Amino acid sequence: MGVSGASGTPYAASVLRGLLAAGESVDLVVSRASRLTLLDETGIAFRDAHWRDDLVEWLGRGADGKPGTFRVDVSDVRYWAAGDLAAGPSSGSYATKGMLIVPASTAGVAGVALGLSKDLLQRAASVTLKEGRRLVVCVRETPLGGQTLKHLVSLDEAGAIVLPASPAFYAGATHIQDLVDFVAGRVLDAADVPHELYRRWKGELGSSREG
Repeated sequence: MGVSGASGTPYAASVLRGLLAAGESVDLVVSRASRLTLLDETGIAFRDAHWRDDLVEWLGRGADGKPGTFRVDVSDVRYWAAGDLAAGPSSGSYATKGMLIVPASTAGVAGVALGLSKDLLQRAASVTLKEGRRLVVCVRETPLGGQTLKHLVSLDEAGAIVLPASPAFYAGATHIQDLVDFVAGRVLDAADVPHELYRRWKGELGSSREG
C-alpha cells in the first residue's frame, strides 16, 4: 500500500485497518509529500525512524482526529522508506498480491502513468502493472484537469482500477467516519479483501439500513 500526498489520510487509515483486520500482511510506503498532509490533517509528524509508534498513533485516530478511537496491531506491517529504491517492492520478483494507492495525488497518478519511478511508491506501482498484478488507484482531487484525466485513462488501459474517493449516502451514514469507511470499503472490494466497513445495497428502497 502506498500513501501519496493528496488530502485524505483518513481514507488511508481506514483501508490499512481493514487490511490488517482481514489478516493481510502489508508492505507500506508513505511518500514524503504525504507526511506534510498527515501532519496537517492529524498533527502527527511521521518519521522513518519511529514509523511503528507513529503508525499506531495514526491508525488509532478516527476521521474526526480524536486519538484512541481504534486499537490496531501493526505487527503485520512492513515499512519501506519512500526513497529506498532498493526495497523489496521495487522488484517484480518480490511477491505481492497487488497494490493500493490511497489517497492518490494527481502528481502520483502522473508519475505512475508516465513510468517515472521518482520514488518507491511510483516504482512499486509500475512494477505492479508490469507484473500484471492488481493496482487500485484511489484518486482524491477535484476538479480533475484534462491532463490528469488522460493519465487516469492511461492507467485504466494499463489494467489499473481507478477508484475516485466518492462516498455514497445510501448506506445510512450518520458520522464522517461512515463516509470514510464507505470509500475504504470500496477500495477493499476492488482488492478482493473481505470487510464489514459499510452496509451493502440489497436492491430495494431502505434495504441498506437493515442489519
